[in-house]
Amino acid sequence: MNELPTLTGAQRTKLRGLGQVLSDSLRIGRQGPTPALYGELNRQLDTRELVKVRFETADREERATLCARMATETPCLCVGAVGRTALFYRPHPDAAKRQVLPA
Repeated sequence: MNELPTLTGAQRTKLRGLGQVLSDSLRIGRQGPTPALYGELNRQLDTRELVKVRFETADREERATLCARMATETPCLCVGAVGRTALFYRPHPDAAKRQVLPA
């Protein structure tokens, strides 16, 4: 797997703007992130590059910890977290197939 890029502030802003119109495609409940959830997040990042996740039950500090852990485990970038939702991004390894932030 290629190393994750460092995003500029403008790129993060663009990704957060794109994320506003996305519906949350993954929901995390009381049990927290499971191996199946990590697998599904990986699958969705491979196909869509940008995924919105909703935390059903977690306080602010716990959500921040979960976002960091999910970004490390998957590997991807958490480009923003507002309230109970977080936005994760991983560019497609093939630069010609990137849809969200073209090379």
